[in-house]
Amino acid sequence: MYIIAGLGNPGRDYEHTRHNVGFDTLDRLADRLGITLNESKFKGIFGKGMIGGEKVILVKPLTYMNNSGECIRPLMDYYKVEPDHFIVIYDDISLDPGMIRVRGKGSAGGHNGIKSLIQHLGTQDFPRVRIGIGAKPSQMDLADYVLGHFDQVTRKVMEEAYRDGAEAACAVIQEGVQKAMSGFNGAARKNNSEKNGKHIPKE
Repeated sequence: MYIIAGLGNPGRDYEHTRHNVGFDTLDRLADRLGITLNESKFKGIFGKGMIGGEKVILVKPLTYMNNSGECIRPLMDYYKVEPDHFIVIYDDISLDPGMIRVRGKGSAGGHNGIKSLIQHLGTQDFPRVRIGIGAKPSQMDLADYVLGHFDQVTRKVMEEAYRDGAEAACAVIQEGVQKAMSGFNGAARKNNSEKNGKHIPKE
């Protein structure tokens, strides 16, 4: 079994903000797979389905970003899922808007949601799909930036990123982290755009 988590903040005030791209990508994946997030437990909402013959749980922590680990650790313990079968999708200010970076492990890089996960899981060795939201303007507070909304032009770019980010998470399960990195990181994502549609059903 695999667990795929999208990070974000619950509540209408935070919908579709930069910090919630994990939620938006998970919603896209759930829609494409026909999975409904209708179970509420472990301080999160989740739903179950299949990806490439593998059982999968899609989850949104409802703890607010900084305490994401409070949801994920009990969920993993209950279903006996090891860190290498846990995939997290989240926003990254170090990447241009819409860019995707798949990694098999790594530090938090200043992201409070990932800090919480590392703290609660006791390891940083879990796959992640990072989705770029762009660097904040120099004169702007970081919190105000990540809790702000994309402009109309950037929203179109992000919609493609949600689609490809969902594909990338599935590719980690079906092909492994290394092949997912080769298919979705940087220029490889554009070169493989036609092939990248094979991991989840067409809309």
